[in-house]
Amino acid sequence: MTTITRNLPWFIKDLGVSIVGEKCYTSIVENLDFADVECLKYSLSKGLGLGIVVGGSIMKVPQLLLIVSARSARGLSLTAYVLETLSYAITLAYSYRNEFPFSTYGENLFLTIQNVIITLLIVHYNPPASLAARPSLQRTIVSVQFMLAFAVALVVLPPSTLAAFQIATLPLALFSKLPQIRQNHRAQSTGQLSAFAVISQVGGCLARLFTTATEVGDPIVSAGFALALALNVVLGLQMWIYWGKEEKDELEAGPIGVTDETQAQWQPPSHKVEVIVPPASPGRASPRPGNRRWSRKVD
Repeated sequence: MTTITRNLPWFIKDLGVSIVGEKCYTSIVENLDFADVECLKYSLSKGLGLGIVVGGSIMKVPQLLLIVSARSARGLSLTAYVLETLSYAITLAYSYRNEFPFSTYGENLFLTIQNVIITLLIVHYNPPASLAARPSLQRTIVSVQFMLAFAVALVVLPPSTLAAFQIATLPLALFSKLPQIRQNHRAQSTGQLSAFAVISQVGGCLARLFTTATEVGDPIVSAGFALALALNVVLGLQMWIYWGKEEKDELEAGPIGVTDETQAQWQPPSHKVEVIVPPASPGRASPRPGNRRWSRKVD
């Protein structure tokens, strides 16, 4: 077997070396030395990291499709998405400027972009009270200006201030999930929240705890992923508890087949019984109480 692994095409070897390094590529791939625990852990971490980056590039796509297809952001908290986007952007800038391996933070780039789009859709379909009076285009422009200003700030901030911002992602992660958790609890429903996105975030946080401990060793980043994991587990439990709640509520709202336009006019059937009295025969008067007629029989 080692004869094959040591003679793989050059492009496969170059790709493997670029991912795990010359030493671990030789040990794990060429020599098949699976007793090399250090290289095995490092290779596993790299593989998981790349998988998370690829998964992060499509993680929020189902959520985007749900909003666009329904033309509604019902059940999604704007505050939650704004804070979550800030957290992703800060972690992205902090990791990049500290020159961490891209496989340990790359998904934050794609998640930030996707979250920005989702936030703009929420502002468009369900604007907050402070922006509701403005036209949709103006609301979008204001939101984009705010996001660009924050992105520029992350680029020019000194490293010490950026490290403080990274510490701030811990309460940001907490407050970014609490509004969504509270909204789900109040509505007894998860609305347009995507189950795929929630489950993917749970798996991603678990894997990130391993990759961060193996390749980075930054306790601040690890603490952020641990807190995010706990909060995403809560969201996952809510999705399981409230699954199918919307359909049940819709069926209880009115009779089947009544559209939204006529549902407001629909009233439950009355239990009153209307008695219809047939008209009297022609040429005969209906007898009235107190005016009874007597007739004599004629032979």
